[in-house]
Amino acid sequence: MSDTENDTVEYNAADGALVIPNQVRPQRIYLLPVTQRPFMPGLVQPVVFEHSPWKGTLDRVSQTPHHSVGLVYVGDDASAEPSVDDMPEYGCLVKVHQASVEDEHLQMVAQGVARFRITGWLSRKPPFLVEVEYPEPDEEDEEMVKAYGLAIVNTIKELLPLNPLYNEGLKAYLQNFSPREPSPLTDFAAALTTASGKELQAVLETVPLLKRMEKVLVMVKKELEVARLQSQISEEVNDKISARQREFFLREQLKVIQRELGLTKDDREADADRFRARLKGKTLPDKVQQRIDDELQKLSVLESGSPEYGVTRNYLDWISSLPWGVLSKDNLDLKHARQILEAHHSGLKDVKERITEFLAVGAMRGEMRGSIMLLVGPPGVGKTSIGRSVAEALGRPFFRLSLGGMRDEAEIKGHRRTYIGAMPGKLVQALKDAGTANPVIMLDEIDKLGASFQGDPASALLEVLDPEQNRDFLDHYLDERLDLSHVLFICTANTLDNIPGPLLDRMEIIRLSGYITEEKLAIARKHLWPRALQRAGVKPSRLKITDAALRQVIEGYAREAGVRNLEKQLNKIIRKAAVKLLAGSGPISVSGRNLEDFLGMPVFRGERHHKGVGVITGLAWTAMGGATLPVEANLVHRDRRGFKQTGQLGDVMRESSDIAFSYVSANAARFGIDPHWFDDASVHLHVPEGATPKDGPSAGVTMATALVSLALNRQPARKLAMTGELTLTGQVLAVGGIREKAIAARRLGIRELVLPEDNRRDFEELPGHIRKGLRVHFASTYDDVFAAVFGR
Repeated sequence: MSDTENDTVEYNAADGALVIPNQVRPQRIYLLPVTQRPFMPGLVQPVVFEHSPWKGTLDRVSQTPHHSVGLVYVGDDASAEPSVDDMPEYGCLVKVHQASVEDEHLQMVAQGVARFRITGWLSRKPPFLVEVEYPEPDEEDEEMVKAYGLAIVNTIKELLPLNPLYNEGLKAYLQNFSPREPSPLTDFAAALTTASGKELQAVLETVPLLKRMEKVLVMVKKELEVARLQSQISEEVNDKISARQREFFLREQLKVIQRELGLTKDDREADADRFRARLKGKTLPDKVQQRIDDELQKLSVLESGSPEYGVTRNYLDWISSLPWGVLSKDNLDLKHARQILEAHHSGLKDVKERITEFLAVGAMRGEMRGSIMLLVGPPGVGKTSIGRSVAEALGRPFFRLSLGGMRDEAEIKGHRRTYIGAMPGKLVQALKDAGTANPVIMLDEIDKLGASFQGDPASALLEVLDPEQNRDFLDHYLDERLDLSHVLFICTANTLDNIPGPLLDRMEIIRLSGYITEEKLAIARKHLWPRALQRAGVKPSRLKITDAALRQVIEGYAREAGVRNLEKQLNKIIRKAAVKLLAGSGPISVSGRNLEDFLGMPVFRGERHHKGVGVITGLAWTAMGGATLPVEANLVHRDRRGFKQTGQLGDVMRESSDIAFSYVSANAARFGIDPHWFDDASVHLHVPEGATPKDGPSAGVTMATALVSLALNRQPARKLAMTGELTLTGQVLAVGGIREKAIAARRLGIRELVLPEDNRRDFEELPGHIRKGLRVHFASTYDDVFAAVFGR
């Protein structure tokens, strides 16, 4: 054997001639291992070996005059390297007719000659070389041999019609052996079967002819039964396919006939066709498709008047309406997003920047996925409208779901189908209404979720708002997994206090504070007033309002943090004006002089800056925004020591006042107060507007300063306001709501503030138009507060 340029080795001429049985057989042969099935005498078929380990063996074989090799069965594991212990005693001598190398594999055509038995090992390492003998069967009862032979031949005849592959093997056998030779016939018949390798090896090792023929006849009979069963199964499958094809053609013909005659379909068929039509063009998971097929099959056998039919039909109606795999293309142009936000909202510069940054991350990724935002702020500051603007900027459908007062977790995860009137959850309904799998879903008022014996919706939302879990969201009604990871969730809340910690941890928080007067004025002029005129059908030329009137509306009738009440007041003006216009009045102009004719007396009186000994202005945060909070301290009498607090103070605020009283009493001397001043003083501390509940720790420094002012009989030299929590050791701790408090101070005309040092970063992050003109003293201890208010 020699390698040519195309890496092919051939055995030609005399080497390729077929071997006649009973020719001289070599006593020393090389061995090659085979797996899966042993090679049987009488077979002629190709055999494949790995190139690297057995190339040397075939080189040796090509140099022998007989060009023969022994094939031994070593088991089913083709990856294991065979050893001498793995090789059985019996094998099959084959004549190598042709060999070639292709794709690192050796291929050769082998012709089985005879079985051999290994008598000695000359080489126990590749190439394996052994001494062999060729056992021949003893003479047997001729009649018995003939009977077994006929039985085997008849069985082969029955096999031939069942599998055409048997014909090719039989032709190859008849070219080399006579059909009257029982021993080769027996080996060939065994090779035709699909018996296991161990069973065939047992036949190869059985030398006595009758015993071997008994084994082979059983194997061939079993093969015949398997072939008959396979043929029967094939016929049944073909019959079913034919029946289905026939049924399909008949149904199509029936549809054509019904269409030509104008006949309508029955309810079941019409429903099934409608559901199938909905699913065209959608990408359904395999499990969902299988579920739908099962439900359609069930629908086809149910009576249309049965209750089960209605349940199945409603289920298919819902599951086929969902946008499986339907995604709308995102518009990730940041310039376009900024234009949308600016067109719909005035002010909120920091919020717009946060949302733009949020969209920028999605643009870098190429999609907005796994994103959950939480917009926190007072009522009427535009949280819902910002959500709509984000959806418009992305080009996605928008769906708003109000969670306020929701107490049943089935509203989120759906009812089970076992209940009468069961429905999917609101999220499934949102996907159906949106028509895409990636809408913007606003979960409004998430801080107002309730809980009852029907479950806790907030806990159900944990799965929905977790990007790692919502890709496999399970709705109880559908009972199939839904991918919510493409949905952009935007939540809104007024406060964070009522939102569970694990739920809050899953959201990106963006705070929306209240508007200052200038921002409200711009919003009213650009958005609220034109929209109110359009809704009322009043032409702008017939009704006008001045900026002075708008400012007076803002300060006297709509002082809250948002603009919702401001819009109500503008609508009220338009309603009053509409009556006059319909009465024949000419164009109307609303100004500061005639504003009370439309709105009546102002609801809010102008805030007065309280001043005097023992009076200090504090700053407070409320759900409606920031507010000023004057604190008054007064000496009642000197009969005995006492301290009284009024103004409907909460527990935390009462504790803050006690801490302030204790701190000032203990450190009176360091602030220039008579050390015995508090020994017999009965002090009354009051926070005005006693009908309004108040609580929180941020008034600690304000209360302490009011007590110091009372004891020193001095009032602050300048108009200022303060906030901060005070400890017993005089430390000033950070508080929240710095933006709202700064806006409240500006509204009252206060331009000097005292804030905790730890809130310096919060103040510096405020927009420039809020910080402009404010002078701020940052205090780490109460000594810094005292120095800012009274000087040293």
